[in-house]
Amino acid sequence: MSDSVPVLRLRKNEERRLKAGHDWIYANEVDSGETPVKSLPAGAAARVEDARGKPLGRALLSPNSLIVGRLYSRDPDQEPSRSFFKKRIEQALALRETLFDAPGYRLVHGEADGLPGLVVDRYDDTLVLQAGTAGMEAHLETVVSALDALLSPTNIVVRNEAGVRELEDLPLYTRALKGEVPESVTLSENGGRFTAPLREGQKTGWFFDHRSARARMAGLAKDARVLDVFAYCGGWGVQAALAGAREVTGVDSSGLALDYMHRNAELNGVGDRLRTLEGDAQTAMKELIADGEKFDLVILDPPAFIKRRKDFKNGLAGYHAINELAVRLVKPGGYLISASCSMHLPADKLLDVMRASARHIDRALQIIGQEGQGPDHPIQPAMPETAYLKSWFGRLLFRF
Repeated sequence: MSDSVPVLRLRKNEERRLKAGHDWIYANEVDSGETPVKSLPAGAAARVEDARGKPLGRALLSPNSLIVGRLYSRDPDQEPSRSFFKKRIEQALALRETLFDAPGYRLVHGEADGLPGLVVDRYDDTLVLQAGTAGMEAHLETVVSALDALLSPTNIVVRNEAGVRELEDLPLYTRALKGEVPESVTLSENGGRFTAPLREGQKTGWFFDHRSARARMAGLAKDARVLDVFAYCGGWGVQAALAGAREVTGVDSSGLALDYMHRNAELNGVGDRLRTLEGDAQTAMKELIADGEKFDLVILDPPAFIKRRKDFKNGLAGYHAINELAVRLVKPGGYLISASCSMHLPADKLLDVMRASARHIDRALQIIGQEGQGPDHPIQPAMPETAYLKSWFGRLLFRF
């Protein structure tokens, strides 16, 4: 091993969580006297040691973040080489090719695929990457080279627009590292065909993580009047129509997203059953309540209201507000699907929100199911943070 490899030395007893399988190293766990964090180069691959100097593995460094290091290997001599990335991506690809018949899925899901800070979504011949950390940003060209060698796609796009990058002083940008940045991408999901905006859309274009939950939703949608709040491009709403919903109302603040929702409805032959409302979700729901509207099925799939722990109180209030409005819009005997993609909101807390919202207007709540993220978003069992997505399926009745 080269003497130039930086070392991250932990304080006494701070290695226990890593030994249990967790991959993150926090700034307050580092012996700043032995290895001053701010002096370490951003993006470098450091050798991680316990307080006695015993090696624990290699980590990519983010010295400007609360999470200063993310282990990518338990081998302290493993370099982040092209062959290393290629092997990890091959392992990830093998899982997806077992699960899916066509290339429309999350190919790499960060820590759970042994590539912390990296997301890769695959749409036919276009790959869309996100690097959420300085460590992965520094190795993007190597990652792209490995992806190109394995899959030879037409386009490899980096869409680094996530706000989390600003916490590490990383720039926001979108660009093609191979080919071009398509205006949109196409995919198949649960028997439907969809188009999602890439240049101007959210994150990597589509949200594959709710695939399993949307499949479960289909049984509740048949012959139903459906309200899809935070509808985006119609992943829920259009699939509800495909499952036999007689009418779907989509609500979103983005006119572009709703244009794509209409496009997807037409693409799947259900355009005549869709109407959309552009605007703030709470305002739109209040207007629907004022108009006396009721629905057989209401779907809430909001963005993360709790992005950081310090946002918990305000974010929780936001979840309460939208769920209370949603409950008022469900007809007795109807269904509410309530989701959260915030890793800081445990599933039991979201269930508490639904329970309290039902009691607020004297409704009985029956829970009939729960879903998490789909199998192309695997969970690293030693890291509860990777189990971020949760959806509760509830039925609302008059009080017994």
